[in-house]
Amino acid sequence: MKKTETLLESTKNQEIPKVKLALEPDLKKAAEEAEANRNKPPSKEKLPKPTGWRILVLPFQPKRVTKGGIHIADTAAERQHLATVCGLVLAMGPDCYADKKRYPEGPWCKKGEWVIFARYAGSRFKIMGGEVRILNEDEVLATIQDPDEILHDI
Repeated sequence: MKKTETLLESTKNQEIPKVKLALEPDLKKAAEEAEANRNKPPSKEKLPKPTGWRILVLPFQPKRVTKGGIHIADTAAERQHLATVCGLVLAMGPDCYADKKRYPEGPWCKKGEWVIFARYAGSRFKIMGGEVRILNEDEVLATIQDPDEILHDI
């Protein structure tokens, strides 16, 4: 017991170093960079080229900071990103919407448009710069103007 008391007394006299919050500016800068790069497609060299009737889609990445300044946790943001049903059309295969009998009114979407698809539609995979999905042409459910206006489940 005496040994513990002397150990406690020796630590009382030592000054405990204070943690400097040096990361705060870095976190703010990282959040600003992430917001600026949000929903930007990876460089064209890194994108796979869809074949046949397939469409390459970049899933929507919701904002990481709310309007009120609250930072969304990484796990919640990742869950929201995986559950998203919106995406930006990056590329279309050469046979996409080519069947005039099946699509008499023309293509359902075009490169550069935001689309809605089923939650588990397509194949997901990661490339340098993010995750992309390859959908079949008939898995596009609708086109939208602004994916921020769609409620995304967490």
